[in-house]
Amino acid sequence: MTRRISWTLLAVLVLAQICYPLTTGATRAGLTVATVVLGWLLSVGHALLSRGPRVAAALVAVATGGGFAIEAIGVATGVPFGSYDYSGELGPKLAGVPLIIPLAWTWMAWPAWLAAVRLTGGSGTPTGSGTPTGNGTTVGRWVGRIALAAVGLAAWDLFLDPQMVAEGYWVWRDAVPALPGLAGIPVSNYLGWLLFAVLLMSALRPLAGPAAEHTDRRDHPMIALYLWTYFSSILAHAVFLDLPASALWGAAGMAVTAVPLAVTLLRARRPHHARRDDHQPHRPGVDATR
Repeated sequence: MTRRISWTLLAVLVLAQICYPLTTGATRAGLTVATVVLGWLLSVGHALLSRGPRVAAALVAVATGGGFAIEAIGVATGVPFGSYDYSGELGPKLAGVPLIIPLAWTWMAWPAWLAAVRLTGGSGTPTGSGTPTGNGTTVGRWVGRIALAAVGLAAWDLFLDPQMVAEGYWVWRDAVPALPGLAGIPVSNYLGWLLFAVLLMSALRPLAGPAAEHTDRRDHPMIALYLWTYFSSILAHAVFLDLPASALWGAAGMAVTAVPLAVTLLRARRPHHARRDDHQPHRPGVDATR
């Protein structure tokens, strides 16, 4: 049931994203809002159905709640992203922040977390306290997991911000210094994303509990969402949205998590006997086909 619902929502989300380059103006803005809402429902719904209310509540608290708080602070003070203002095209605002913005944080936070869990062992031993305090291997795995998840989320903004700024959904008051080819967006924005992503991912595991420490077959839709976001964003920015610089920057940034994830999945799909034979020593004169 969990996988069926998640795959269905993912299919609708992918269809909406495919339609995005084919629309303009108010239709495109409405489609943007609908896509973010779908993404939020997909991630929070998957967390709820696969791991229960504690994990879903933790995700909403740290990503949706925390995302709104950091955006409200950012709009009011310019910290930590830089000074910016949202237009009125993304729907109702609260404290100057469109209500869909923290939903977007949540949408990508969950698949980024699961991707990092998959890449760092997938089933770490729960510590009970929520923070690894055991041997160096456990602590190292936890630090690596937080780093991969944070970069996996923050690097998404190398696609997102140039696209949204090009549409006029928000504007920066002081956009220097900027990354080469990404004029109009200060470097402080990406550093602010990374800072908050680290805080978000660091808080998620203690609040969510041990259920967030492992991945299994139920998580395939979320892993597919992460990889779809990566590869489709490269294609869309390079070909359909006329944003080649963000295609390159986003491809490089999200590759830190997305490429090892794709390689891991490809290796896992190899036939079991092929993987077993890789570890068998070759003995001359023995028929390996028997």
